[in-house]
Amino acid sequence: MKTLKATVLVAAMALAGFASADQSRVTVNWAPADQLTEVKQNPMERGQMRTKDWQGALAAYVQKRADRQLPPGQRLDVTFDDIKLAGDYEPWHSLQAQDIRFMKDIYPPRATLSYKLIDADGRTIREGTSKLLDLAYLERGTPAIETDPLRFDKRMLDDWLKKEFRDDRTASR
Repeated sequence: MKTLKATVLVAAMALAGFASADQSRVTVNWAPADQLTEVKQNPMERGQMRTKDWQGALAAYVQKRADRQLPPGQRLDVTFDDIKLAGDYEPWHSLQAQDIRFMKDIYPPRATLSYKLIDADGRTIREGTSKLLDLAYLERGTPAIETDPLRFDKRMLDDWLKKEFRDDRTASR
């Protein structure tokens, strides 16, 4: 019984620590949905995720990963100016295949992001636009969570965060 109480206490403390992570250090915004390639090419919202679902999942992912990457006191504002998720729908196969996202080399994940890195005093450290594209997304092996429908898109965003903000974390040490 004591072991169970201790386990529950440790789990509660871990959840409290996770919940208190300052996600406000990283803000994620989106261009209007009707301007995003993914939405324009999938107006019927085929598949298992709706626009608000994948936007929310990717925004939360960028917030969590970037928060780990940034030194204390820095903030990051990211805007998705455009995005096309990995894979695409090929509804011409059959009625039963209309909601299946086919993963092929011709459908790589890509995104255009604008970002601004801000220091503790509110000064802009760096800002820019990044065009992301992972042409070899199927050749790089399966990402860690192979059932995540956004696994290839998240890996592309991880690559961007590591490349773009790698020096910021090491510079503060």
